[in-house]
Amino acid sequence: MIKNAFYGCLFILVSGCATQKNGTLSEPHRPQFHFTPKTGWMNDPNGMVYFEGEYHLFYQYYPDSTVWGPMHWGHAVSKDMVRWQDLPIALYPDKLGYVFSGSAVVDAQNTSGFGEGKEQPLVAIYTYHDMAGEKSGRTDYQSQAIAYSFDKGRTWTKYPYNPVLKNQGAKDFRDPKVAWFEPSKQWIMTLAVADHVEFYASKNLINWSKMGEFGKNDGNHGGVWECPDLFPLATEDGTEKWILIVNIGNGAPNGGSGTQYFVGQFDGETFKNDNKPDDFLFLDYGRDNYAGVTWSNAPDNRRILIGWMSNWNYAQVVPTKKWRSAMTLPRELALKTTGKGVRLVQKVVKEAAILRGPSQTIAAQNISKNTPLKSKGKCHELALTFDLSKTTSIDLGVVLSNSKGENIRIGYEKTTNSFFIDRTNSGKMDFEKGFTGRHSAPRFTKNKLLKMTLYMDVSSVELVADDGETVMTDIFFPTEDFNQIALFSNNGSANLT
Repeated sequence: MIKNAFYGCLFILVSGCATQKNGTLSEPHRPQFHFTPKTGWMNDPNGMVYFEGEYHLFYQYYPDSTVWGPMHWGHAVSKDMVRWQDLPIALYPDKLGYVFSGSAVVDAQNTSGFGEGKEQPLVAIYTYHDMAGEKSGRTDYQSQAIAYSFDKGRTWTKYPYNPVLKNQGAKDFRDPKVAWFEPSKQWIMTLAVADHVEFYASKNLINWSKMGEFGKNDGNHGGVWECPDLFPLATEDGTEKWILIVNIGNGAPNGGSGTQYFVGQFDGETFKNDNKPDDFLFLDYGRDNYAGVTWSNAPDNRRILIGWMSNWNYAQVVPTKKWRSAMTLPRELALKTTGKGVRLVQKVVKEAAILRGPSQTIAAQNISKNTPLKSKGKCHELALTFDLSKTTSIDLGVVLSNSKGENIRIGYEKTTNSFFIDRTNSGKMDFEKGFTGRHSAPRFTKNKLLKMTLYMDVSSVELVADDGETVMTDIFFPTEDFNQIALFSNNGSANLT
């Protein structure tokens, strides 16, 4: 079934839309249903927290340029994670440094003492980056700090005695993800420290003690470890597992930055990996999903992740003018027991259905050549199921194209049992020599029914395959918007059910 997504200001931002309706959404390559800053540079999502009916999205932001600079926390809120309202900048750099990534929590029991009576402060925990200290050759230029808010995150007061966790000399010491650990009734901070993570505990979000560490000999170490996350999830039979997400600055399956994860146990002090140290598990096998972390305090115990839809290899040179970077669609995480162990699966949040416009059903058929689909507009959700037992083709999938012959191909290769996104002919690519290419991802199931759901925006595609077992995200920049969709099958036929 193909669903044509409405794309207009109403479905992107709740308010502040006059300028965007008249200009912003018509900018070349501007996503229509993914979050982007109106102007300036954006990277990591951080500080995500749900509070009193609002999902807060903070993000690394430099308002004065479209390349990385002195980091602020930009801010937006949403009731559904799809339609966003921009808010003023939440945190500015100061004499202690730039405001790098971190997290935010609802201090429901007022453990910090910042509130009065029954007040529940929002507390942000973030990294200070002292640029002058870095330039002078010091190694302790990153430290952890806090700020608090009593007006639903609209304004913030920085703790006057920051930093609350000083650096003892680690060059990379950043991106605190904080959560309440009920068994020991204290806060646990998961912190990225160069090539591993460290765990700190606090009763009040102010005084922190190191408990343990993990990762020096586990996982992918192609780049520095960044933006960690730690949380429990239940398997199908109710068994609790702990998930540790660690983003790496380089060394992802298809090159550049990416998001890996571990499945195991956490005892309040350290993490124990259920898998072999060299079992590399990734959340997304495309080129363009990095710094992914989850919302804290989400209702109904949902665990929802969002990522930065770019790659450090080329993020600062992509061909956009007034803004750079978008976020992925929010994705709900769950666990699935497989033959190789417990693994994460993902699905785009159910709230995204509000974007759907008129839909059409594609009749079951054998695809033996390019088969155009009737479509209007440039934003679509496309759900396909193929019967591989009745498929003879080498590869199959979807091609997006325009009148200039540019295209991007998303599909499945039967001979290697893998998915791919091919952007070798996708338009503008000369801004970075490694941008072009065909990116692949393993298929983890042997089910004869192959499922592919694609979320296609003006300059991105997110593939969710086999009910979320494999996910890929890629961005692209055609010289003319892709407005044609076709199914393809090479060297044989593909049985579309």
